[in-house]
Amino acid sequence: MIEPVTPRPSDRHVQSFARGLQVIRSFNATHPAQTLTEVAARTGLTRAGARRILLTLEGQGYVQAHGRQFKLTPRILELGFAYLSSQPLWHLAEPVMQRLAQTAQESCSMAVLDGAEIVYLLRVPARKIMSINLGVGSRLPAYCTSMGRVLLGGLGEQERRAVLGTDPLPCRTPVTLTEPDAVMKAIEQAREQGWCLVADELEPGLTSLAAPIEDRNGRVAAALNISTHSNAPRQALLDQALPALLHAAREISDLLRRTGG
Repeated sequence: MIEPVTPRPSDRHVQSFARGLQVIRSFNATHPAQTLTEVAARTGLTRAGARRILLTLEGQGYVQAHGRQFKLTPRILELGFAYLSSQPLWHLAEPVMQRLAQTAQESCSMAVLDGAEIVYLLRVPARKIMSINLGVGSRLPAYCTSMGRVLLGGLGEQERRAVLGTDPLPCRTPVTLTEPDAVMKAIEQAREQGWCLVADELEPGLTSLAAPIEDRNGRVAAALNISTHSNAPRQALLDQALPALLHAAREISDLLRRTGG
């Protein structure tokens, strides 16, 4: 069930709009099509409330009805593309990432931090090496990913603690770091050395290297990574792929600074 809307003062919170966003978020890969009853159950709304929102979204072209089921339409992508088109990183990074993927012969991605998760802004796949299908808008936990640790390294210590919490984190594989103190140590190491390597923590057989992309104020604006199979020699990865990754991250950072980002 989607977390219910918490009422706020009316001058700062449009409850009907927030509920509409809840309905949109209730559709995902697991629930690509839903009945009115399912939408109401997943959002905590009444059937009448869910129906009004679905009909409004249908009228705006964001939802389409097929019998008793509702589906999102391609027009919903306008909402996400508005963000991407307003970000200089999207335009600046793509050609650099294409060259990096070709040089390293590995998949290349760029992501930003959103709470405790990373969100993919751009991905140049070389070949499929994950069981997860990743694309623009995909989310992964920050604590056990190379880009996540780089991005968390751009936060202050208290902010990192707030994101990680105090309880053990979910164990994705037998080698995932789950204790917040251990993750904090890995984040600090990544921050100090200027890059991060994570092997087999998100998914068995997956190794990834990430480096920060900085804005003109020196803040971490995004993270860039390359991913490969864990059976690839690690030293060769550090000797060959890491320099190319760091060069690409610096190139994007320089472009971002010159455009005022």
